[in-house]
Amino acid sequence: FVKLDAERLGPSLVRSLEPVYLISGDEPLLAAEAADAIRERARAEGHTERDVLFVEAGFNWGRLIADSRNLSLFADKKILELRLRSGKPGIEGSRHLVEYVENPPEGVVLLITTGKLERAQLSSKWVKTLEKKAVHVQVRPIAPERLPAWITGRMRERGLEVRGDAARLLADRVEGNLLAANQEIRKLELLAGDGPVDGHAVREAVADSARFDVFRMVDAALEGNTRRALRIIDGLKAEGTAPAVILWAIARETRILVMIAYHMNHGASLDSAVGKARGAWFNRKGLYSTVLRRHDQSSLHAVLLACHAADLAIKGGQQGNVWPPLIDLLMRLAGRDAVTTDAKAIA
Repeated sequence: FVKLDAERLGPSLVRSLEPVYLISGDEPLLAAEAADAIRERARAEGHTERDVLFVEAGFNWGRLIADSRNLSLFADKKILELRLRSGKPGIEGSRHLVEYVENPPEGVVLLITTGKLERAQLSSKWVKTLEKKAVHVQVRPIAPERLPAWITGRMRERGLEVRGDAARLLADRVEGNLLAANQEIRKLELLAGDGPVDGHAVREAVADSARFDVFRMVDAALEGNTRRALRIIDGLKAEGTAPAVILWAIARETRILVMIAYHMNHGASLDSAVGKARGAWFNRKGLYSTVLRRHDQSSLHAVLLACHAADLAIKGGQQGNVWPPLIDLLMRLAGRDAVTTDAKAIA
């Protein structure tokens, strides 16, 4: 058994490819990159076929063994992915996982992904059994004090020369969001070319990032953080961001949530609903879950109708300031009906 941090997975894969991997944790970027690294190594070893099983209510655990033995005529090796909603597969699931790990089939790499495993889950029978024969990649968030060093390392991996306070400024900018940090690093790679990246380069690169800020604003509303959402929209307004851009981001996310709520109302699990909703991302599943604890399909549809009304106001179809409707949309997504004093000041 090997227990690894995400950073140590690469060297381990160079040495050998194991039959079973477990990736657990709540940092989307690092978890996705770890899974990609395992898939790439497996494909290099001839595992050209890939099946993905989503464990949801009513899941037939017999499929785990059946799919592992069901190879196509054109491939004798495969990658079998098992995506767990939580670290609690239940009695039947635990039994099947134990049976699989005790005797993994030849030519199959099983990749199990799940969220963060709590202490009780780490002591469960299936995890304890897995610890004997598998590789467990534990994905942990990057602590705030380590984020500048992590960003520096990422930038150097992409051939960027880091100078001065560039990494610290970027760390302050992304507020712990590694997906956003990775996006900004890619942008700097395009803008900097062969030149060094210093604080000035970071300021110049992020100065034209209204689109990124709009997404942060919507995420703050979805999290229920009205104060942060209002602070960001105030900054966007001051920078002259077009109201239509802000409305586009709000409406886009609301449509996705309406589709997810619709599928869940018709019996789908959150995982399945996210997979069916066009434009939805699995790494945002936790955020979707947070919103759906305070919104249902009906209330989200009402927000979508309000987006239409805001669109009319922006396009001149209705009289009045265009900012109050946008602020109202953010408040409603955040689960607040009343417009706060801060919101009135922005409007």
